[in-house]
Amino acid sequence: MASNGDGKGRVAAAAGGGYGYGGYEGPEERKWWPWLVPTVIVACIAVFVVEMYENNCPKHGSQLGDCVAGFLRRFSFQPFRENPLLGPSSSTLEKMGALDWNKIVHQHQGWRLISCIWLHAGLIHLVVNLLSLLFIGIRLEQQFGFVRIGAIYLLSGFGGSVLSALFLRNNYISVGASGALFGLLGSMLSELLMNWTIYSNKAAAIITLLFIIALNLAIGILPHADNFAHIGGFATGFLLGFVLLARPQFGWMERHELPETSQPPKYKAYQYVLWVLALVLLLVGFVISLVMLFKGKNGNDGCHWCHYLNCVPTSKWKCNT
Repeated sequence: MASNGDGKGRVAAAAGGGYGYGGYEGPEERKWWPWLVPTVIVACIAVFVVEMYENNCPKHGSQLGDCVAGFLRRFSFQPFRENPLLGPSSSTLEKMGALDWNKIVHQHQGWRLISCIWLHAGLIHLVVNLLSLLFIGIRLEQQFGFVRIGAIYLLSGFGGSVLSALFLRNNYISVGASGALFGLLGSMLSELLMNWTIYSNKAAAIITLLFIIALNLAIGILPHADNFAHIGGFATGFLLGFVLLARPQFGWMERHELPETSQPPKYKAYQYVLWVLALVLLLVGFVISLVMLFKGKNGNDGCHWCHYLNCVPTSKWKCNT
């Protein structure tokens, strides 16, 4: 989410519950013990505890009312009128590394593109994101290991932060792991496409995934959600899925049992083509986006309708509040 310290939105917790529904029919592969995702969850909880310790609502007070859950003393939350997600103030989030265009571009604090991924705007924001990570991330890490899934998670979060900074600029600060979570969703879709020939129930799998992705992106057009982080994270994860999550074709695992003249290649030709295209697009996209960001360019200048991707105003709400 964005605006006054709200987080980067949320991913439906059910999104990853059915990973594997594509009906993978390949040979038995190594199952990895998932330790990275639980470690990330513990780290996010620890960072949130530090946020609340640093916030210290009773000491700093608020003009919008009394601290919520005052019995928590130093760890009590800002008033509901200030932060309905049960969390710290915007100034605390900004101090601890929230995404802030002005500080990134003019004060050379590029580290905020990464630090904001670990911050959360409130207890509700934290719980929703961590449940989503638990459902999506555990299964992916079991399938592909901590190195590949860790790379997708971090780079997708970074990609979401870059796109968010390009389009939201100095109007908001932004925090949250939703860009990274959307990256995992994107990688699930590209993994299905990359390994299309070794899945059964393809139609059901891709329809389910597309529905989940569309639903979450639609949620992102509500006020205070940072849909640019969602889109940037999804695009990064989608391309990384082609690069990192290819599976060998049928027969390759049993190649030692075949005569030398019948040895199959590890990957099909279309997999190599997708790998190269995705890698080129990923590198070019990052280079162009980072150059534009650190030159202070406004993404909206070249796309006058793109702000509707982040929020669509209606009679019920406005987008600049």
